Amino acid sequence: MKINQHQLAFKESIEKEKPELGKRPDWLRVRLPTGKNYKDVYDIMRTAKLNTVCEEARCPNIAECWSRRTATFMILGDTCTRSCGFCNVKLGMPNELDLDEPRRVAESVEKLNLRHVVITSVNRDELHDGGASIFSETVRLIRRKMPHTTIEILIPDFKGEEHAFEIIMENPPDILNHNLETVKRLYHAVRPQAKYQRSLNLISWFKQKGLRTKSGIMVGIGEENEEVFDLMKDLFNSGCEIMTIGQYLQPTKNHLPVHRYVTLDEFKQFKEFGLQLGFKAVESAPLVRSSYHADKHAELV
Repeated sequence: MKINQHQLAFKESIEKEKPELGKRPDWLRVRLPTGKNYKDVYDIMRTAKLNTVCEEARCPNIAECWSRRTATFMILGDTCTRSCGFCNVKLGMPNELDLDEPRRVAESVEKLNLRHVVITSVNRDELHDGGASIFSETVRLIRRKMPHTTIEILIPDFKGEEHAFEIIMENPPDILNHNLETVKRLYHAVRPQAKYQRSLNLISWFKQKGLRTKSGIMVGIGEENEEVFDLMKDLFNSGCEIMTIGQYLQPTKNHLPVHRYVTLDEFKQFKEFGLQLGFKAVESAPLVRSSYHADKHAELV
């Protein structure tokens, strides 16, 4: 992970100004992954030579989700073209596109007999469609093999290119997820190659096409609570229906530091505010991540 000069300055400002964190709260402790179901999922992923965001992003819920035989597939390789300051996925020039990947994902979904599947990816800004065609083909093949499985895709912004959005709509998912990740003020430091309004526009575009829409953010990275409330209003007004909010945890010392541990009461306030706004569902708790309880969200479709 290599952060740019602006991110470095932001990192230093957080480290200088943040309150004393103390030890990690008990509510951020997770159990180690064990059990037959966990091993089965792990074995299938390795046999099929597939990546999961559960592993790449060091998700704290990997034990719970894999034990329930659910996982989030990460397509388009394991190397990202963007330098987000919070993400543990490898940064660099990706390998050649794996055109057989959609088939292997679909076969793995069938082997796991998943009721709901989440497909996400790294950013592939060097591709003319950002990898949208691989998303579309993956959805198509899953539909063919598992017609009763609901499908959620967590997509990058494709640099706002509508031709990529149209490719997604050739084989539309049940839920379209795109994360804002953080509040508008912090975008330049946290997501230097992304744009706040561009992500909101993406949510609006797919909502207008009739898809159920979803987004997520992390907190504790330097935002104020009022900024979170403003972001939630922006998302809702853009057509977002489902939202996830979780505590940011620093993957390595080279990433942006944790500014503070958000309290359980604050997470409760975010959830209540979102439901009052009109969101269909709000998952708001320290260990919540984008795909947490995604199968339950699919029941709203």
